Amino acid sequence: MKLKVLASLCALTVVACSSSPTGRATINFMSSDQLNEMGRASFTQMKEEGNVTQDPELNAYVQCITDHLVAVLPQEYREYDWEVAVFEEETVNAFALPGGYMGVYTGMIRLAENQHQLAAVMGHEIGHVMAEHGGERMSGNILVSAGLFAADLILSDRPSEQRNLIMAGLGVGAQVGVLLPFSRTHESEADEIGLQLMAEAGFEPGQSVRLWELMAERSQGSGPEILSTHPAPESRIEDLGGQVPSVMPYYQERAQQGSLPSCEKPQLDSLNTDSKATSK
Repeated sequence: MKLKVLASLCALTVVACSSSPTGRATINFMSSDQLNEMGRASFTQMKEEGNVTQDPELNAYVQCITDHLVAVLPQEYREYDWEVAVFEEETVNAFALPGGYMGVYTGMIRLAENQHQLAAVMGHEIGHVMAEHGGERMSGNILVSAGLFAADLILSDRPSEQRNLIMAGLGVGAQVGVLLPFSRTHESEADEIGLQLMAEAGFEPGQSVRLWELMAERSQGSGPEILSTHPAPESRIEDLGGQVPSVMPYYQERAQQGSLPSCEKPQLDSLNTDSKATSK
């Protein structure tokens, strides 16, 4: 019985191997159709529970940036019927979901000084979708749970007290050694994808660095990076700064064509200025 369970887990791992847009090896048990349906359902729920603005200027601003980014996506993602919503909430954040759904919070619109910085955030979020990080994350959780189950099965003939101690150790090891590094990898990979997308769309890549300088100024009380689910702002600033030269030719080509975006940021004077940054 034990051998059959372990063999099934091993077979599941082999079948699910794939690669991300950057060439990184991944494990993902979720199909695109499954992810897209989850994205649709989640977006519907978020709109029902959240405060979606009807402000025409805010919506036009975010839609303008979305349209330019979507125009340079690979064909399979460009074909999505992208829907974007602006949530009136002072959280400094944004998100994109599988299937072509995007949300931007007014706190992020306020923090981002211009179209280029907001495009950096939105390109990053689209990068998560392109790399299917949601599916990989869920698959990682499945693997960790299955691994702990298998370990418990193997240790079932040991004394209860000893088995519990070993399992507790495995649980901590799984959380720090498997799940969190994957999450930091996802964030860095989405940064890389998003930087290229914004450059190809004609947004200034260097503004991504400025955005994270602003995020670093707003961040409060973040813990050590080694136990964080996301790279520290300082690391992001350094990494993005090193990547900017490699994507500048895309931006320069758009500039020479005279086809740079012109999305005008609306006034947000009536909104609360005491927003809190979240390092997503």
